[in-house]
Amino acid sequence: MFWAAGAAVLLALAAGIADRRRRLRADPDRVGFVDWRTVQMAALLATILLVSIGLHTR
Repeated sequence: MFWAAGAAVLLALAAGIADRRRRLRADPDRVGFVDWRTVQMAALLATILLVSIGLHTR
């Protein structure tokens, strides 16, 4: 479970970087197809749940 939690943390970091790039781009009216904030929040929630399950099964 801890490996999956680590992967979720990496996904959250990547989504944070992508969201920052989207906010700072030169053409703010250009439409993106991924809502990076939602991806980041889902990855953080998955991290919390996976760590909780990992600690519970030890």
